[in-house]
This record gives sequence, structure tokens and C-alpha cells, in this order.
Amino acid sequence: MTTSVSEQDIARANAIKEEANVFFANKKFDEAVEKYTEAIEVNPNVAAFYANRAFAHTKLEAYGAAILDGDKAVEVDPKYAKGYYRRGVGKYALARYKEAAKDFRIVLKFAPNDRDAKLKLDDCDKTVARMAFEKAIASNEVVKKVSDSIDTQSIIVEDTYDGVRIDDGKVTKEFVDDMIERFVGQKKIHRRYAYEIILQARKYFSEQASLVDVEIPKEHKLTICGDVHGQFYDFNNIFKLNGRPSETHAYLFNGDFVDRGSFSLEIILTLFAYKLLYPTGMYLTRGNHETDDMNKVYGFEDEVKAKFSETMFKMFSETFATLPLAHLVQKKIFVVHGGLSSRDDVTLEEIRNIDRITKGQPGQGGLMSELLWADPQFLPGRSPSARGVGQKFGPDVTENFCKMNDIDMVIRSHEVKHQGYQVEHNGRCVTIFSAPNYCDSVGNKGAYINVTPETEKGYKLDYVQFDAVEHPKTQPYANKFRGGF
Repeated sequence: MTTSVSEQDIARANAIKEEANVFFANKKFDEAVEKYTEAIEVNPNVAAFYANRAFAHTKLEAYGAAILDGDKAVEVDPKYAKGYYRRGVGKYALARYKEAAKDFRIVLKFAPNDRDAKLKLDDCDKTVARMAFEKAIASNEVVKKVSDSIDTQSIIVEDTYDGVRIDDGKVTKEFVDDMIERFVGQKKIHRRYAYEIILQARKYFSEQASLVDVEIPKEHKLTICGDVHGQFYDFNNIFKLNGRPSETHAYLFNGDFVDRGSFSLEIILTLFAYKLLYPTGMYLTRGNHETDDMNKVYGFEDEVKAKFSETMFKMFSETFATLPLAHLVQKKIFVVHGGLSSRDDVTLEEIRNIDRITKGQPGQGGLMSELLWADPQFLPGRSPSARGVGQKFGPDVTENFCKMNDIDMVIRSHEVKHQGYQVEHNGRCVTIFSAPNYCDSVGNKGAYINVTPETEKGYKLDYVQFDAVEHPKTQPYANKFRGGF
């Protein structure tokens, strides 16, 4: 239904849209969304306004909002190809491949030469067929774990390999130091040692609860980091600025180690190796990007296949399923990647006992998914998430969770913050994000939190910000599917 709009308002809406375009071009996507919204309020009859806002939402990873804007664009103009395309990209990003394929087919009906729509449609069709095949196999026989079939001792290490080796299955400081230097120089470790690291890490994590207690001994320190997203050189810079993990200096990386950046493999192998070297010096929380759906779209799967093999990616997938979902620091700080549940009665013990390994992939609903996907909001209560998965939770929800579980606060990650961190919900909820200049485009700072024991409160928090460093210029592994992202 078309709304009556004056010529003056049409001109004013177009002018506002141009302001939004400038914000978008300068990568100020929040401001762009606000301006596109203003243009829509003045003139709701232009499908392109909704499609443009959908694109800005996509840049903010608000895929649910992008889908809704795609809906509105095609409602205004059923023949507007870009509306279907933006909606399809939102669904594609959320691994809703069948639905996305329908939209890309409509795009090609109106724009037969749209190469990106063809690529995405082809990928959707292949993925749907592969998933159907895997489901059929799984229903007829017990699918064996790849990790049960790898014999690292049978993998020959060639004499030409010039790196430090793992002897007797034991990861040493010498090996980790050498591995990091190889990674800095864009060299790989031998696949035998990569497999050994992954297998040992999987065994270690599979024996842990879904909620892990972390105690900081006197004169020790714990550093909590947020998303690092494949930005290995920024990740390594944290250690240069703050010191490497040791027996007295532990790190907790709070999910989203992989995807987006081009050096996810280097980060995850470093984290796993440090876990094996210092079991109480490295803690890892699963993020929403340590999942098959995200790894397919955002690059980690393609990166591992390019650098090693599909078998190794499957090994990582099985290992990600063993990662803990949360940590409890000093009995008072709940650390989780996303946030809080849609229920008010969730206890720490319920989280501790989640059978994450059997479930494997978190899906797009339920407690496990919510812990990985939720975001805080300013208003009280809960509301649907613009991401299309999970929900938003207000300060009252955080307050209730803390009081019921006798804790002080929630530290979470999952969202880029311009200053690298943000304190909200009356100090009860902190977001920490450790990928500066996210995706080489956002211009944000990174941050981490140093936690030290204190007699009176039990802990002290110190926030440290840092800037991005130079890194080799490489093409993101997800680039071939990112035309609309």
C-alpha cells in the first residue's frame, strides 16, 4: 500500500538518503542506519531505502534486521531485485540456505547476469545437497569421528621440515615460541604436529564441564580477551604488550578466535598449544563462530582446506564442540561469549551441566545457542535480536541473574566496540572486544582486561586499550561469498 507523500517530502527524503550514503561510504554504519530510517519515515514508498538500510544492517552483522528490510523492500516493489538479494544475503549469513536460494533465484529472474547471486545460489544448492547426503548417511549408520581415525605416528615428517618438532607428544615452550615465529613469517608447522595439537586439545576440553571455574592465585594475573577473529598479528601484539601466557599469567580468550581474518588457523593452533603447555594458563570459551555454519560462510573452513585439508577442518569442528561455554572467575565474574538466556531461572549449575559435546552444533535456539548469541540492550526486559539469532537482554535481566547466582557481573564479547570495551547495566555487564580495526575497516580500538586478586573484593579489573598493527595484505578466505556482505 502506497502512502501519500508530497513532492517536498520526496525531495527531503532523497536528501536524507544521500546523507546516509555518505555515512555508509565512511563505514559509519550505525549512523547510516539512522539516516536511512529517517528517510523511510519521510517517504516509506521507496524500496531502495529499505535495501540500503538492509545493506548497512548486514555490515553490522544484524542479519535479522536485514531480512526484515528485504521483506519490506519487496513489499513496496515486488520486482525490485536488490530487495530479494539483500534478504537472501541475510538468510545466507544465518545458514538458512534453502530460503536464501529461493531469493537468489528470484534475483536471477529479474537480473540474469548478477554474478554474485549466481555464486551464492550455486553455493546454497551445493550445501543443501551435501547436508541432505550427510543426513541420509547419519540415519543409516553410526558416523565415526575423524579424530578417532587419525594416527599421527604414521604421518612422516620430511627431512626438509625446518621447524621445531614435538617429541613424545609433549608440547614445549621451545616448540610454541618457534611456532609463533613461523606464523609471523607466514610459514606453517608440519601437519603431523597440527594434528597432535588438535587431538590433545580435544581430549583435554572434552573432560571439562561446560562451565569452568577459574581461580587466580596470589601474585598471579588473568587477562580476559574478546573476539580476535583471525587477526593473528593483532593477537600476537597482545602478548607483546601484555606478556605471553605463563604459569603465573593466565589468559582467557572469550570466543570467536576464527573467521573474518585470514590467519584464523594460526590463532587457534597457538591457543591450543598454549593450553597444552600451561593447562591453567590458557582458558578458551566457545563463541558463535566456533560452529560449522559460521565457519562455512566466514572463511575458516576454506582457510583450513587451503592451508591443510578438509580432514583437518573436520577435526577442528569436532574439537570446537568440546570447548567450554562459560567460565566463572574468582567465583564472582561470569564470562560468556554472547550473553544471558531468554529464561529467568537459569543457574550456574544448569550451565555447568549442559551436554554440549553430544549436541555438537548449538543450532539457533535453546540455552546453548543463547549463551553464544545474546546481546545486552539499554531498555529493561528482553527483545528479539537484530542478528536473527538469540535475543537482547536488559539491565534488569542481568541484575536478576547476578543476584540469583550470587555473582557480581557478566563479562561478554561478541560485539565490536569503538573503544574496545563498554561497561553497561550499572556496571554489571561488560563487553570486551580484542580485534582492533575489525575487518581492516571499522577503525575501532581493541581492549583486554587484566584481572588480579584482591583481598577485599576478591579481584581488581584493569582495562587496557590498544591499536591495530600492520599485517600482510591477503585476501579474506570468505571473499568469494562476500559480495553482498
